[in-house]
Amino acid sequence: MPLRKSLLMRLLAVSALVAACSVVATAWLAVQTTSGAIREQQGRNLTDDTRIYNTLRGHAATHPRWDGVQRTVRELARTYDRRIALTTPDGRTVADSAADPDPGPGTGPGSGSGSGSALGAGEPPPELPSRPAARVDPLTSDAAFLPGGQETGGRAADPIDPRAVGPFRLPREERTVLRQTARRIVTCLTSRGVASDIVYTPSGRPRVQIVGDKTDVAENARCGLDSLAEPTRTEQKALKALNTLSDACLQRKGHRGVRLGLGLTWHTPDPAWTSLSPVTPSARPAPDEPPDPGVLRPGATVPLPAPAPLDEGGGAGAEKRRPLFLTPEDSERDRAIATCVDSSRQEQLTAHVSPPALLYIGDTDGTTVPGFDLSPRNTAKIAGVAAGVLALTVGATVIAATRLVRPLRALTGAAQRMKDGERTEPVPVTTDNEVGRLAAAFNDMAAHRARLEAQRRAMVSDVAHELRTPLSNIRGWLEGAQDGVAEPDAAFVDSLLEEAVQLQHIIDDLRDLAEADAGALRLRPVPVRPAELLGQVASAHQARADEAGTDLRVEVPHPVPVLSADPVRLRQAVGNLLSNAVRHTPRGGSVTLRAAVRGERLAIEVADTGQGIAAEDLPYVFDRFWRAEKSRSRRTGGSGLGLAIVRKLTEAHGGAVTVESEPGRGSVFTLLLPFDPPGDGAGADRADRDTTAV
Repeated sequence: MPLRKSLLMRLLAVSALVAACSVVATAWLAVQTTSGAIREQQGRNLTDDTRIYNTLRGHAATHPRWDGVQRTVRELARTYDRRIALTTPDGRTVADSAADPDPGPGTGPGSGSGSGSALGAGEPPPELPSRPAARVDPLTSDAAFLPGGQETGGRAADPIDPRAVGPFRLPREERTVLRQTARRIVTCLTSRGVASDIVYTPSGRPRVQIVGDKTDVAENARCGLDSLAEPTRTEQKALKALNTLSDACLQRKGHRGVRLGLGLTWHTPDPAWTSLSPVTPSARPAPDEPPDPGVLRPGATVPLPAPAPLDEGGGAGAEKRRPLFLTPEDSERDRAIATCVDSSRQEQLTAHVSPPALLYIGDTDGTTVPGFDLSPRNTAKIAGVAAGVLALTVGATVIAATRLVRPLRALTGAAQRMKDGERTEPVPVTTDNEVGRLAAAFNDMAAHRARLEAQRRAMVSDVAHELRTPLSNIRGWLEGAQDGVAEPDAAFVDSLLEEAVQLQHIIDDLRDLAEADAGALRLRPVPVRPAELLGQVASAHQARADEAGTDLRVEVPHPVPVLSADPVRLRQAVGNLLSNAVRHTPRGGSVTLRAAVRGERLAIEVADTGQGIAAEDLPYVFDRFWRAEKSRSRRTGGSGLGLAIVRKLTEAHGGAVTVESEPGRGSVFTLLLPFDPPGDGAGADRADRDTTAV
């Protein structure tokens, strides 16, 4: 058989296809789901890491040393369920959440000495990740968490943390005065229909923020907005120190000095042009910032106020002059001023902020947050697993398909041998499944076919033998007459007629059986009274019974229902039974015809007191051409088709025929026929109330 038509190859191809599709679909779904989950987890981790970084950077911006950071680290680790550690650039531990499980309030290192000795005699903390997550420096932003180095609104973002104010932090007295001034301004603006709020910068300076689009109304309200633009004594001192540092830087670069304003803007006394270049970005305060600048929550930031331009005399609101044209030299000087101001600010704030530290963020067990990298190695692993699954599927399919195909091949060989007419051995049945049941059914079919074939051959032989006997007799009589041995007288003609009648009887019986086997036996059912039918059959065979010296009786009790049957075919069936009974009943015996109701059927019995039938022969009495005595003469034993015809005629009426016999005591043949129930118009047979003897 070609491989493309083989059931084994088809099963193998289907299983391989299913396995490949399953592997591909599973891998695609796993990759999509895992990638989405990892992206979501990475985004969540990045958000948490940014908050941790901002909180620690805020601590560094507001403290000159890392004192007390251990408690903050512990609280952040508990909040975000992460391990957080700070180390110096040379690797000394500043704070580690794993080094202090939960010492309780008022305990723990807290000093920032950074040895991680809070564990005492316990287990050492897990090893830190190989790479830090960020560098915590309030004077320089980390590109991994902040947009420093990126362009924001057309200007470079300020790398210095806005909470690092250093000498610009206002003392309590100045903050109180400015706060009162801001409240008066807000009250004045409110009375003029302008909504405003007070916001505070990290230095403690209040700002009045206009709510809505009434900025022009607020500027013309004469509520003293300019009074908040004047630097305090502390700010003037800090600005002077910063100005000194920036001028020294500019002189080293060959540029003239500038005068810095409160918003970290600058101007030059040269009337040719005025530069108003902000160093820090203009930004609104965070909406959730607390009113007290001294209270900072983790992750909250308060940017510096928008730069306030100054005139030549340092006052706010004065006329600002700009040159009509800026030369390339002016742009270079402007960039140099911005660079010097930034470096001067960092130099000025160095003593007021914590030194840089390396931030390590990992899982609580010490591992870093895993990413997802479909590297060639991972790809090879996925491909290997997929190939293994495919190979396993193919191997299992080969084993299962081989076990499935083996009995099918055996069935195919047996069927081929059966077609060729060879002797067919039963196919082994090894399992009780669909294939095993198919093999068992095939064995039953083969056995039944063998029986049918044997019966067919026996029937052909019997038919040939039955037809040969009368034909041989007829031929013998005719040859004798031709040779002059026999006289063609009346006895001669009677002998020929008797043989012709026997031959015709055999042919008629074969025709009836052929019609019954083909389902072409036609019935003409009419209401039949059993008593009348049995009486007619008894009358037809009365002469033969008298000749054989047999007592023939008919017994029909009351009541007997009416049958719906073909009277001709039913008389033929009962007549065959009665003829056999008379033939096998010795002289002085009796044959009785009875009719009785058995459940939902009418039983017509033909009982005799003959020689009976052996128990081993009872299953074959209705077979064609069967005789209990093989040597019996066809002339006295009949054609051997009568009982077979009786069974076919009874089955055609929807009934069945049975036999009970005991050797030496006779036999009882019973026809079980369905009848119409009372009330259907047929009525019951009330003709004979007493037992009738014929």
